[in-house]
Amino acid sequence: MSDETAATSSPEKRSLLQELEIDTRLLGMIGALVVLWIIFGFFTDWRFMSPRNLFNVSVQTASVAVMATGMVFVIVTRNIDLSVGSMLGFIGMTTAALQVQWLPDIVGLGHWSIWIIAVIFAILMGAVLGAFQGWVIGYLTVPAFIVTLGGFLIYRGAMWWVTQGQTQAPLDTTFRLLGGGAEGTLGETLSWVFGVVAAVSAVGIMLMSRRRKAAHGFHLKPAWAEGILMALAAGLILGYVWIMNSYPIPKGAMKRITASQGIEYTEDLVWYHGVALPVVILVVVTVVMTIIATRTRFGRYIYATGGNPEAAELSGINTRFLTVKIFALMGALTGIASIIASARLNAVDVGLGTLDELRVIAAAVIGGTALAGGIGTIYGAVIGALIMQTLQSGMASVGVDAPLQNIVVGFVLVFAVWVDIVYRRRTGN
Repeated sequence: MSDETAATSSPEKRSLLQELEIDTRLLGMIGALVVLWIIFGFFTDWRFMSPRNLFNVSVQTASVAVMATGMVFVIVTRNIDLSVGSMLGFIGMTTAALQVQWLPDIVGLGHWSIWIIAVIFAILMGAVLGAFQGWVIGYLTVPAFIVTLGGFLIYRGAMWWVTQGQTQAPLDTTFRLLGGGAEGTLGETLSWVFGVVAAVSAVGIMLMSRRRKAAHGFHLKPAWAEGILMALAAGLILGYVWIMNSYPIPKGAMKRITASQGIEYTEDLVWYHGVALPVVILVVVTVVMTIIATRTRFGRYIYATGGNPEAAELSGINTRFLTVKIFALMGALTGIASIIASARLNAVDVGLGTLDELRVIAAAVIGGTALAGGIGTIYGAVIGALIMQTLQSGMASVGVDAPLQNIVVGFVLVFAVWVDIVYRRRTGN
C-alpha cells in the first residue's frame, strides 16, 4: 500500500474540542464570564464569589435575561425594540397601582387573588402593547426603530401619568415572593428537587437529541464525548444549587419567617436560601423559548424570515402576522420581567426600567445574535445577560462610579459586535 493510500484511509485525528463539537462562541462567552468572576473576586477579596453575591447577581439578571430571550426573535427578524425598558416601567407602575389602589377596593385588602390578577394583567398588558407595535410595524410598514422609539417615549410618559409620578408601595405580600429575597426562594429541599429534575431533564434532552439524529442518519458525537457533555450540564446545575443552598438566611429575616410560620426562633436555628423564584421563572422561560425556537413551525418561520425575508414571503409565510406575534411575545415577556423587577424592589417609581432596553439589546448581541438577522440563540442571550450583570455588579463592588460603569458597558457592547463580525467572516456564517 502506498503512503498516499494509507494517508487517505487512516482517520483524521481530531482534538478534544472537535470531538465534543462545542460552539466556540459559547466557549468564548463562558470563558469571558469566568475571567470576569476571577478578576472581580481578586479585587474584592473573593467576596464577589461568595454565595450571597452570586445569589444577588442571579436574581438581578433574571428580568433582563427574560426580555433578552424575546429580543433574540426580534433581532433575528431584522427588527429592534427600543421600548422594552419603558414598557416594563409602564406595566410595572400600572400593575403596582392595581395592587395598591384599585384591587383592595374591589376584592378586599390582602385578598388571596390580588397577586394572581396582577400577574395575569401584567402579561396580558405586555402582550397587547407588543402586538399593537407589531401591527404598526408589520401592516403599516413603519420601521421598527421608529415605532419602538415612539413607544420608548410614550410608555415612559404614560408611566408617570398613571399615578402622577407617585411611588406605589407596598405591593401584595404574595406577589413580592416572585422577586426573590429571603422568602422568595424554593428553600433547601425544594432546591435540590429542582436541581435533580433540571439535571435529569438536561440529560434526557441530550439523549433524545442523539436518538433523533441517529434515526435520521445524522453525524453523532462519540458516546464518551456525549457523556462528558451530559456530566458537565448536570454538574453545573447541581453545583449552582449547592452554592445557593450555602447562603444562610440573615437573622432578621429568619425571625420574620419563623414568626409568620409559628415556629420558635433560636440563635442556633439556621436556614438557607436555595434557588430564588426569579431564577426558576427564568429557567422555565428559557426552556419554553428554546423549544419554540428549535421545535416549532413558528420558530422555523422566524429564522427563515430573518435569513431571507423576500424568500420567506414568497414561500407562503405571512411575515406581517409573524411580526405581530413576535412583538406580542416580546411584550408578554416584558410583562413577566416587570413582575420580577417590581416584586424584587417591593415598590415602583418612575425610574423603573430605565436603560433596560439597552441592557437587553446588549445581552442579545453579546450572546451572539446577529444584527443582520437570521442568527441567534436563546441560551446565548441568557449568558449575555449574565455577563452584563456581572460587569455592573463587579464594577459596583470595586467602587467604580456609575458613569464610568456605563462607559465600560458601552465599550464592551461595541467590542462584542466587532468580535461577532470578525467571527462570522472567518467561519463564513
